[in-house]
Amino acid sequence: MDSMMKIFRRMAMTISNYNKNVVVIAGPTAVGKTELTLQLAETLKSVIISADSRQFYKELNIGTAKPEKKELEQVKHYFINNLSIGDYYNVSRFEKEVLDCLEKLFTTSDVVLLTGGSGLYIDAFCAGIDDLPEPDSELRRKLFDIYKTHGIYELRFMLKKYDPEYYDMVDLANPKRIMRALEVCMGTGLKYSQLRTKPSRERHFNIIKIGLERPRAELFERINHRVEIMFEKGLLEEARKLWPHKQLNALNTVGYKELFQYFEKKISFETAKEKIKTNTRRYAKRQMTWFKKDNDFVWFHPDEKEKIINHIKAHAHIEL
Repeated sequence: MDSMMKIFRRMAMTISNYNKNVVVIAGPTAVGKTELTLQLAETLKSVIISADSRQFYKELNIGTAKPEKKELEQVKHYFINNLSIGDYYNVSRFEKEVLDCLEKLFTTSDVVLLTGGSGLYIDAFCAGIDDLPEPDSELRRKLFDIYKTHGIYELRFMLKKYDPEYYDMVDLANPKRIMRALEVCMGTGLKYSQLRTKPSRERHFNIIKIGLERPRAELFERINHRVEIMFEKGLLEEARKLWPHKQLNALNTVGYKELFQYFEKKISFETAKEKIKTNTRRYAKRQMTWFKKDNDFVWFHPDEKEKIINHIKAHAHIEL
């Protein structure tokens, strides 16, 4: 009897959620997602789910361009400050937890905003995470030894050889993702990018995808300016506190790893700052490459707020 009730409840949720909407606001770092999403949330009387994998960690604030305290209070946010840097987390858990969260939010909201620049996490939410084969432990150790001995550059070289398509879209600064792709390629003889492209899992709610973009020169200028603002806010001090934990995967990210090199006297402070700007610009280009592959995104300049609102209203499954 209990199992039948669960089935009926799930069926009822599926029917009732048909008129519910998730608006995905994606785009490269520094494009203006935070400001626009806050404005949209107030206009649409909505809440915000973060799909920025670096903003999950409560210890990472300045270097991740996390919303300010007053912005977090202005609109209710989810999946920000929900983890500590030592916690294990993956995209599969994100998918499940966001879907569970939506079931609760949809009881009071017709529209929920999901925003961020982590393409893998947004894809997992929209289409589901792929059921890829479990890695061979011996192969995993071999790849880790290559990484420790020869560095990330050797892993990149190998990935470009085995799967050039995934090489063009992966975060090349993330050894964990590169090694995972190599495990699959070398363990199955197939490309990781091919195994990832399977039919999307059905979602029983409406998804509206909006991409934000700016002319490249404008975006790069914003990135450079934001890095300077980060240092004014205390990025150097934040990174120094985190330096003892540099081995954690959460800290293998732009804005921190360059300053760790400075603390270790491998590069100068000015070089570290310029590397942060350069690496952030490269990251932004990779983000755009990832999102542009998804034809469901409709692209706007962040200043086109009225056009974006009209687009949402035109494609929502309920009158807004």
